[in-house]
Amino acid sequence: MPADSAPPAPARGAAPRTAPHPAPPGPGPGRAAGYRAVFRVAEFPAVFAAHLMSVLGVVVAEISLTVLVYRATGSSLMSALTFALGFLHYALGGTLLAGIADRHPARRVLVACDLVCAACAAAMVWPGTPVAGILVLRCAMAFVAPLFQGARSASLADILGSGEPFVLGRSLLRMVAQSALLTGFGLGGLLLTVLAPREAVALTAAGFLASALLLRLGTRSRPARAGAVRHSPLGGLRAVFGHRRLRALTLLCLAPSVFAVVPEALLTPYADGIGAGTVTLGVLMCALPAGTIAGELWAGSELTPRTRARITAPLAAVSLLPYLAYALRPGPVVVAAALVLAGLAHAHALGVDRMYVDTVPDELRGRAMTLLSTGVMTFQGVGMALAGAAAELFPAHAVVAGSALIGTLVVLLLLAELRATAPTVARAEE
Repeated sequence: MPADSAPPAPARGAAPRTAPHPAPPGPGPGRAAGYRAVFRVAEFPAVFAAHLMSVLGVVVAEISLTVLVYRATGSSLMSALTFALGFLHYALGGTLLAGIADRHPARRVLVACDLVCAACAAAMVWPGTPVAGILVLRCAMAFVAPLFQGARSASLADILGSGEPFVLGRSLLRMVAQSALLTGFGLGGLLLTVLAPREAVALTAAGFLASALLLRLGTRSRPARAGAVRHSPLGGLRAVFGHRRLRALTLLCLAPSVFAVVPEALLTPYADGIGAGTVTLGVLMCALPAGTIAGELWAGSELTPRTRARITAPLAAVSLLPYLAYALRPGPVVVAAALVLAGLAHAHALGVDRMYVDTVPDELRGRAMTLLSTGVMTFQGVGMALAGAAAELFPAHAVVAGSALIGTLVVLLLLAELRATAPTVARAEE
């Protein structure tokens, strides 16, 4: 937006804007900033390192606890339940705790969440802790996870500004999480060859403590965004979905998750149906996260903000179309290509992030980001459940292809709703 022009009025029903935080110095709109520029912001290396420590802690905890519970009970059901509990409390924790992200200083919230997780992991290590106690502690860690993620995402705009550096910083944190899917469980398995499960969980506690220390010493204290104002647990939902554009952007982040997880949810039965072995299955499981990382790296490193804004809608519109190849019941090579292409199209997330942070009011940012992370996990869980139910009635390849078609129609409807708020879109892309 030219420096001498006033911002256009928000579209009817759009969320009111407060003055944006000034962004750190960076390149102009005609040049790609690249990820190295983000690391030159004083506080971001500490945030990145803390995120890496906490992600590794979660991955090690998940694999170690499943092994620990299985050895203690001999029950595959209890072992699987330990893993599932990491997801089940997202909706409850994210909804009830969302207001805390804005009511208290972000650094205090983040450090407190890390300390809670460290304390839970330490309690799991205690030899006398029964299996029931381990499950309760696992629930507690999952309960605070969406609050931590939402507060961290909201605080990125305080640290990096609400423009290009925020988009790239959020992209980097996403890629760390995707990389954990590629390497984390393998490293966790290797770790368990030299350590007992309880000893590995002790490393999880140390990881959360290191994250808390990095955030406490490496970031500045900032006041709460919402002051002393209190909101009901559902107040964040009403605030986010009560504004037309913010509602459309939120749904654009959430609704595709239901359909995007279907190929992964049905990958094992599909691979079995085409006679693929376990090695091939492992390669296919890596294809989507590998494509996602490559797509974000390309968009963040090589494209300018203006170019990313222009390709956001087209990439979102075609992001599920590669899965239509499943209709032909293809072999592993075509399936891998479809998964990689779908991952590459996820580069549209950088443009959506920019629109989202430009639209959400500052005082609502923590709640909105917490509900967003909660919704993604919840919608993914719903998608996996629906995919499994549908696969009981129809062949796996038909379920994947059908979900791609339905999901594409949903995305197109949401993109049409975004176009209806054209003045806000124009402002976000400048």
